[in-house]
Amino acid sequence: MKLLFYQSAIYKKSFRSSITAITDVRSSTSVLWRSHSSSSSSFSDDYQFIQRSKLPMLHFQPSLPRLPIPKLEDSCKRYLDAQKPLLDDNRYEKTEAIVKRFQNHEGKELQEKLIARDKRNKHTSYISEPWFDMYLKSRDPVVINYNPYLGIVDDPKPEYNNQLIRASNTLISSLRFLRSLRENVLEPEIYHLNPLKSDNETFRNVMRMIPSIVSWYGAYLYKAFPLDMSQYQGLFNATRIPKRGRDELLRDQSTKHMVVIRNGHFYAFDVLDKNGNIREPSYIHGCLKRILSENKQKPEYPVAVLTSENRDVWADLRDQLVEAGNSEILNLIDTGIFVLNLDDESTKNDPFLLSKIMLHGDGSNRWFDKSLQLIVTKDAKVGINFEHSWGDGVAVLRYINNMLTDSTKKHFVHPNSTPSVIDEDEVRHLEFKLNEKLKEGIKTALQKFNTLTSKIKFSVFQHQKFGKNFFKAHMLSPDAVVQLSFQMAFYRQTGKTVATYESSSTAAFRHGRTETIRPATVATKKCSEAFSKKDRPSSNELRAMIEECSKVHQQLVKDSALGQGFDRHLFALRMLAEANKEQKIPEMFQDPAFISINHNIMSTSTLSSQSILIAGFGPVVQDGLGIGYNVDNDKIGEIGRASCRERV
Repeated sequence: MKLLFYQSAIYKKSFRSSITAITDVRSSTSVLWRSHSSSSSSFSDDYQFIQRSKLPMLHFQPSLPRLPIPKLEDSCKRYLDAQKPLLDDNRYEKTEAIVKRFQNHEGKELQEKLIARDKRNKHTSYISEPWFDMYLKSRDPVVINYNPYLGIVDDPKPEYNNQLIRASNTLISSLRFLRSLRENVLEPEIYHLNPLKSDNETFRNVMRMIPSIVSWYGAYLYKAFPLDMSQYQGLFNATRIPKRGRDELLRDQSTKHMVVIRNGHFYAFDVLDKNGNIREPSYIHGCLKRILSENKQKPEYPVAVLTSENRDVWADLRDQLVEAGNSEILNLIDTGIFVLNLDDESTKNDPFLLSKIMLHGDGSNRWFDKSLQLIVTKDAKVGINFEHSWGDGVAVLRYINNMLTDSTKKHFVHPNSTPSVIDEDEVRHLEFKLNEKLKEGIKTALQKFNTLTSKIKFSVFQHQKFGKNFFKAHMLSPDAVVQLSFQMAFYRQTGKTVATYESSSTAAFRHGRTETIRPATVATKKCSEAFSKKDRPSSNELRAMIEECSKVHQQLVKDSALGQGFDRHLFALRMLAEANKEQKIPEMFQDPAFISINHNIMSTSTLSSQSILIAGFGPVVQDGLGIGYNVDNDKIGEIGRASCRERV
């Protein structure tokens, strides 16, 4: 999805993201607590924590630089540059005139208001509130439209690739990550421009002595760039709650239980004891074994599919669930640490089937509102599906990297491990009470879900002839060449250059999220046209075009990573304009060209991690493509593409 670090100007690609609107809820909900005998080693730091960083996780947070608001004239120029390959000369001249009027009139006033508001909210970034509003106000279903997925590589030891063993170890490692996060002893996220100089104990010891309020500047002297970690708290104990008009995010860090969904049935059990310590491995192993031993048939009316509904429809149905006596169950799901999905389906090592399972499944074994869902298939393939409004993939990828390394190198459950014997009442089966109206709502939701997911077409492939090393040897940006290939492929099939989105992280800034790179440029259009001609230019001329594409793309990447793209800036200005009901919306925001460039036919994102087998997301528009890709040293892959289009 959308993740990759680059910084010298700091560069980090990430999933489409948003900001968190949080309702903190404090409760002492405990599914149950029974005193099992525990070895003292279960409560040692070596078991309880995945990391014990000497440098506090949030040490650099107070001194992170703030996300800059670009100059209005710069954003207008960049916007027009992005429009050039998309518009004919006549349409471009009209748009250019509209932009100039905006820049000289309404834009000035909106810019002043944005700057003034930003000065009043120095604790955050100017994009935070409007960006999470964008997500939470959307009434579209979160499945396909927003939730991304990531498939994680297998355990290198085949004997551990068993559903029960893999689920137990990934759950334990996830809880170890949670404990380190809660205790502020997770290693700070830092981009080391010169790892030999800064990624060592000397650097950490020096940074500990520098006050947090100026610590970022100390790291900068080592060419190390701390990144924002404010989103990490949204990983666990959080859920998006459907509400009419605008959803809410609920977070409750006091709870100690997990929610497990298997075959459409919900289960809950405590994974932390009354002191907040992780329960012993044999207990967790035993609870999961008990759930997997259940032979309950899939429910005729799977409540989980309601989370795939239109948000207003789901909000009404959720109210009905509460009225029918299901508030306790909903609270357990909402406040659970995360959802573990134990699927009865196997992937058969089919990347297409793996993508479908991780992106949407059959709707009955997912709770798409949950901030984090950890999916383990029958054949022990592991993946993540996460709700997007709370944050982006920066935190998710860090969690995956740490969790995978820990769960495959430090197994706590083995093939010969003996699970604890778990009494029936220790794993609670959550049974919903349904009336006829709710049953009808579930039936309708399931029909809609099947219709929606049946439209999605998946493609997965890997190019093994060359990769990052080859491009760099030829002084080309690997990402630029891959993005150029997308432009060429689309142009060759349709004869068009269309609005294209690539996400770049602004995590170098306090409460930074994402900015948009616009990979469709005048240079890529010229190159695409040249390669599509029967009478092509010479090899030298084609190479020069590719080099120009790379040069232009690298500048766009740099601008975006430094908060100098135009998309988020214009978005914030538009939100300010729309909030003022007494004034007319500026002409620029109603221009067909503005509407068209925000209808992203190709939504793309790259990630860089050896932990990821495949990743992707649904198309963001009905006639679009969602493309996730990874450029390794010697290959390009896996490229996962989901689309509603027939030809591309």
